Formats: sequence, structure tokens, C-alpha cells
Amino acid sequence: MMGRTSVAMTGQTSAALREHLLRPDGEEDVCLATYRASSGRSRWTALLRDVVLPLPGERSVHGNASFTGDYIVRTASQAATNGEGIALLHSHPRARSWQRMSGPDADAERSYAHLVHELTEYPLLGMTLAGIDGAWSARTWTQEGQAVWCESVRINDRRLHITWNNEQRPEPMSQSSQVRTVSAWGAQTQADLARLRVLVVGAGSVGLDVALRLAATGIEQVAIMDFDGVEVVNLDRLVGASRLDARLHRSKVEVARRLLTQAATAHSPEINAHEMSVCEPAGHDIALDHDVIFSCVDRPWPRAVLNALAYADLIPVLDGGISIDAFDEGSGMRNATWRTHVLRPGRPCLACNKQLDLGAVQTDRQGLLDDPSYMVRADTSLQPRRQNVAALSASVSASLLAQFVSLTVAPGGQGEPGPLQYTLSTNTLEHLPYTSRTHCTFENAVGDGDQRLPLTGPHRSAHQQIAERAEARRTVGQRLLRAALNGLVRPRRDLTLRTPASGVRSAHATSFQGDTPHEDGRRR
Repeated sequence: MMGRTSVAMTGQTSAALREHLLRPDGEEDVCLATYRASSGRSRWTALLRDVVLPLPGERSVHGNASFTGDYIVRTASQAATNGEGIALLHSHPRARSWQRMSGPDADAERSYAHLVHELTEYPLLGMTLAGIDGAWSARTWTQEGQAVWCESVRINDRRLHITWNNEQRPEPMSQSSQVRTVSAWGAQTQADLARLRVLVVGAGSVGLDVALRLAATGIEQVAIMDFDGVEVVNLDRLVGASRLDARLHRSKVEVARRLLTQAATAHSPEINAHEMSVCEPAGHDIALDHDVIFSCVDRPWPRAVLNALAYADLIPVLDGGISIDAFDEGSGMRNATWRTHVLRPGRPCLACNKQLDLGAVQTDRQGLLDDPSYMVRADTSLQPRRQNVAALSASVSASLLAQFVSLTVAPGGQGEPGPLQYTLSTNTLEHLPYTSRTHCTFENAVGDGDQRLPLTGPHRSAHQQIAERAEARRTVGQRLLRAALNGLVRPRRDLTLRTPASGVRSAHATSFQGDTPHEDGRRR
């Protein structure tokens, strides 16, 4: 099992559990559920699946609640058949927030830890529901009967509800640079937001802007993933990137990390840059470590991977994009539309809301969308649309961020609004009426976790671009340019790193291992 553990469930599962566990007479109650595992690079998550209510005689309510061994064995046998583990859940009707365990509660769970592991090959998951505020707490049990406390429990619904274990994920301190942000929604909401681990996939015009705003809002851990590099043709949309970045063959995530580090307002920000593809197992595993993901990519394959993850692994994915309809030969713009949506159980997936052509996924996976000879012969609908405008891409990022605030803060208690589309020619905003198809592959895989449909694999184009960029950096001209930059700025290095007010600037953690010096001479 990974170092960090968590639990996730849909809003529908949460409602079913609350209906049983929170009794009208105010007594405690108990029930069982099954779960599947979702294993990321550093976080293991139990995804609750089926609520298994007790049969007559399998549990007793008498102030406290008790249950029989037959109930455990029946549920564990059902779980084992489906490759699942089981959760033992009980309520504290007059409690609030994350709950610790009483001696009797711990003894009850511990006594079944070894049996459950033997029957299912998964650890017993114990959970407690606090009746006053609906907060969940959770722990797993080793075969030897040791409790391992989870970091968080999240409910994936129209609003994303997360209960945090303050001992493992303490509330961050608000900063003076966040006064206006905190005044918008309060200190507790800011503390909950700041603890989210957020990944932005795609460091282009939209993804870079989204990531910068998240860092400025005070979110402690913001990660960005992309395998592409900065080119001169990008500079009209990558605000903050420079011609020198393009000249030095810097990756987009390297530039993004520099800009996010400068924009971050959290007390101890952790900006992680991943120069890789989410389509590969390593990139996908990193994505599973996060609480919210932004999909800012325009290719079918990565969008399909993230679309599947949103349902199979219960991590909300915010997806969006822009389409510009230009007249031929650059004679003007006919129209522009941008769409944004939250992908989660209860909302239509990308295929259902007409934003993903499943037939193009395999074409992209085979690398044919990067093959000029194939694209000449291909249906023009498969060809990536290259038009983009910085002034309009900002509208996409603004809409995505509004969806994010609606999902996590829920102004007015409303939550995220569903798929939205803005049409520029008529200046109209529409709520799109798409619903899920009955036999949707993605939405029928809710909570599958590690048993999800396999969509990842070797991404040759990503490897090729990263290798070509590395080779270009090794030329004599590149090395001389870097040496010249180091020589020009080294005398003022200490002045750059120190300020009268704060002393030595604190380091920001990053998973990016590049050592390219930047314009100010610092290595980040």
C-alpha cells in the first residue's frame, strides 16, 4: 500500500449510507460496503462501490450498534468474487468533523482485520460518519491489527466535499497576500481549497493561465504536466514565456514552473512540473495522486484517458476548449465558441456530450495524427484545428476556473452547473442539454479503479519531442549561450535571492530535474 491513503465515493453512495446510518431515533448504526482500489504513484485510494445492508439478525441497535460475524463473511465473500475489499461503517450521530476511535470501536474493527484480509486480499477499511456536519473519517487495518489513518475522504458530487484529517494534512496558514481572497469565501473554505492537490494537464495558453491562477489563489500543491516545448509560434499565447525560452529549447513545464513559483501565495507552495505524457502509465499514475484535474489538451487520446479516469477513479476532471471558425485564406473570423464541463459520475462524459470522437482515439494512439502523409489522406474532421487567440483562450481558462470555484466552493449552495457553451458571434451563454447514454462505456465503469479499461501505453511522439529537445540543448551554441547567461548575471545572484523584508527566499519543491539557468541566473 502507498504512503498516503484516502477514500472516495459518489454523491449517490454517500446519500445511501447517510440514509441508513443516521437514524430518526438518534441511535448509532452500522453497515458494510465494498470498495475497489485505485493505486497512484504515491497515494492509494479506496473507492466505495456497493452498500451492503444487514439482513435481519445480522446487526443490533442498542445505543451502540453491533453486528455478527456472518454479516462480515457474507459481504467479504461477495467482495472477493468481484476482486474488491470491504468497508465497515458506523455513525456518531452527535459528532462533528474527523472522528477518532473509541476503545470499543477500535476493538470491533481490529478483531476482523485478519479475517477480512484473508478472504479478500485487501485491508479492512473502517469509516465513521459524524452526524452533525456529515464529515467522514477513515482508516485501513493491517493484517496484524494496526490502524493506518487516511488523509482524506472525498464525496464526488455536484459539489466536491472533502473531509481532511488535520493531523496528516494540517490547515495551512493564511497569508497577508490572500486577504482579499479569504474575504470572498472565508478562512475555512480557503483552508480546504489550499489543501487540494490539483493537476493541470497541458501547459498551453489555457493550462498555463489556469495553473497560474490556482497558484495565486493559494493552493499549496499545483502540478502541471506536458511533454511539449516552447517555440516562437507559441509566444502569442504563452503569456510569460520569452524568445529566450524558445531559443534555449525549454519545455513548457519548465517555464510554467518558473511562473507558478513567482505567482504562488501559499506559505509553503509545492510546484511540481512533469515533463511527460498522461497517456503513459507513469503519467497516469501521477494523475491518480490528485484531488482535481484540469484537462487542457486538444488531442483525442489524452482526453480519453482523463475522461476514463474521472469515472473509474472518482477524480473530477474539468475539461474545456475553444473552436475558432475562420474564413478561408485569413479573410476574417466567422465565429468562435468555447465549452467547459466537469466530468464526474452524474454528468455526461466527453463522448456523451459530443466532445470526444472515440474513433479518433486509436488513430491518435497510433501516432497517425502526427504523420503528415496520413493527414493529407484523412478526413478533415480529424485534423487538429490550429487557430487560437490569446485574448480568447483567456475566456476558456476563466470559464474553467468558474467551474472549479462552483465545484469546490459552491456559491449559493449550487455546485457546478453542467456543460456550458459560449458563442462569440451572438454573445450567448448556453447550458447544454446533453445527458448520459444508457450504455456509456465510461459511465458504466464508475469506481472501477485499478480494474479500469486500459487506455494508456507508450507515447512515441512524446518521447521523440523530449529526446529532440534534449539533443538540441547539447549543441555547442546552446552550451555557450547558457554559459554567457551565467556569466552576465552571476555577480547579482545574492541580491536577487535576498530582500530586506524577507531575507533568503525559501525554496519551492518541484519534481522537475532540469538545471537550465534562467534570465536571472537562478537554477530552478
